[in-house]
Amino acid sequence: MCGIAAIFSYSTEAPPPDKNQLIAMHDAMEARGPDGEGIWIPDGRRIAMAHRRLSILDLTNAGAQPMASRDGSLTIVYNGEIYNYRALRKDLVAQGEIFTSESDTEVLLALYAKHGPDMVHLLRGMFAFAIWDDKRRGLFLARDPFGIKPLYYADDCKTIRIASQVKALLAGGGIDTRQEPAGHTGFFILGSVPEPYTLYRGIRSLPAGASLWIDTSGKGNPKQWFDLTAELAAAEEKPFDPEALRAALLDSVRHHMIADVPVGVFLSSGLDSATLASLAAEIEGSSLRTVTLGFDTYRGQPDDEVPLAEAIARHCATAHETRWIGQADFKSETNRLFDAMDQPSIDGINTYFVSKAAHEMGHKVAISGLGGDELFGGYASFSEIPMLVRTLGMFRFLPGFGRMFRWVSAPLVQRMASPKYAGLFEYGATYGDAYLLRRGLFMPWELPEIMDPDMVREGLATLALRQRLRETVGRLDTPRLRVTALESAWYMRNQLLRDSDWAGMAHSLEIRTPLVDVDLLRAVAPMLAGSQPATKRNLALTPKIRLPANVLDRPKTGFSVPVREWLNEGRLSITNQTYRDWVRYVYDRHGHSTEQVLGRLPT
Repeated sequence: MCGIAAIFSYSTEAPPPDKNQLIAMHDAMEARGPDGEGIWIPDGRRIAMAHRRLSILDLTNAGAQPMASRDGSLTIVYNGEIYNYRALRKDLVAQGEIFTSESDTEVLLALYAKHGPDMVHLLRGMFAFAIWDDKRRGLFLARDPFGIKPLYYADDCKTIRIASQVKALLAGGGIDTRQEPAGHTGFFILGSVPEPYTLYRGIRSLPAGASLWIDTSGKGNPKQWFDLTAELAAAEEKPFDPEALRAALLDSVRHHMIADVPVGVFLSSGLDSATLASLAAEIEGSSLRTVTLGFDTYRGQPDDEVPLAEAIARHCATAHETRWIGQADFKSETNRLFDAMDQPSIDGINTYFVSKAAHEMGHKVAISGLGGDELFGGYASFSEIPMLVRTLGMFRFLPGFGRMFRWVSAPLVQRMASPKYAGLFEYGATYGDAYLLRRGLFMPWELPEIMDPDMVREGLATLALRQRLRETVGRLDTPRLRVTALESAWYMRNQLLRDSDWAGMAHSLEIRTPLVDVDLLRAVAPMLAGSQPATKRNLALTPKIRLPANVLDRPKTGFSVPVREWLNEGRLSITNQTYRDWVRYVYDRHGHSTEQVLGRLPT
């Protein structure tokens, strides 16, 4: 896990890479890699690269970056982990390749030398990397299938700058920082900025599962080499097989435990983390360390996850630690938290504090249960969205009626209930629209009341959110796969995974997600395609030693963070039950004044 940066002056009209810009980008990511740093600015070439290292594999200097191939023709900066690198390395050695380190970074260089850009199809892991190809005088960028690791770029048609963080690119300068309407609009609708947009016109995210080649002829378009919807659509229905599910989960956990430092587990009272802790304990035994985050506000209340989490730790015989935090901790960390938040998000606070606790316990790597709800149908959306579409599906043939109902009823509904109810007939008829109705914080028709109408118009047109949601559902023909695709490609990718990155990296902690894994997806997808798809309970029954009944039978609840209570204790008005005031608070704290683009927020 690391931070990467590069500047490539691909046009002959561009000045050479600015060393000071690169150093500023590099210094802005210090927390991502406190164990080592490197800068490469070769004479006479129009490329410069920088790296911050968090040492996880091959802790020696042999794993340092930027790393060059033995013949010097390739140089890489890389962030992430390749979990199958040992098998890939073994195959390469059998073909005559010679390695001088035990790192996965060197394996990436060898794979690119042998397979070129097609090497991405061989990788199992989370990654974002840039490879300078001196023979072809070009830069190759790639990002993992699910978008676990971020990669941002800014291109002015002469020079491209890349980094692991938006704020690193801003620190380097030379960026078009005008507001990107699609990013701002997307944040107020979804609570996170949907890729490939950011809040700035000049900065884009390389999409998940995409690569990009840039050479002296110019920058091409990102090439999608992995498509989640297509992957799910290709799954051929198979009956549920508990042994196959256990084998796939155990295989994923085993791969995610590969490290040259201890690997811990974030443990809540939920089925996802309990299952992962139990499976990891089968592999590691009593040496496995787990950590639970408790909130003083919830102590002894129904939302308190600590007692059950501690019972799970005892059941798994782990070395466990519980950390408690309260309003004072939140207050003392607020500035650092928002400094670390690379793009605005209404979530991530729990991950920030549990990562802080893990770091203070001496961890560099922790496993998270993120992804279990998306894959095994844990959210209420898996029942609510299909029910809504079944009930209101006929209205997709009467779009005029839905718009008219919303226009007539919106003023009354807004005073009496959620503004979303006005859009039931317009947005309840298809899976993509119903998903937006459920996940949206502000609905598109509300935005002109709270943002500049011209910005809203341009933002919605550029974002094309309803069309992209329809494309996410694509050819999927079962309710389960449709909602899995929507939750994975939008909420998980743009919010949960991104939050895990910035919140973990703020404390130099690598967060691994065994339930967000390509091989696991391919093994489980056939069991999701039928009329009786695998469930969270099926997931929880996979450990060799059965989890306690009070864990298995506990109703699904969201992981609650007492943000509203903390802010109100600090005399900040966060009273709206839909967190709309929290959206504005996050936006303001991220350095974008709502007074410039917003009026009164509706309640």
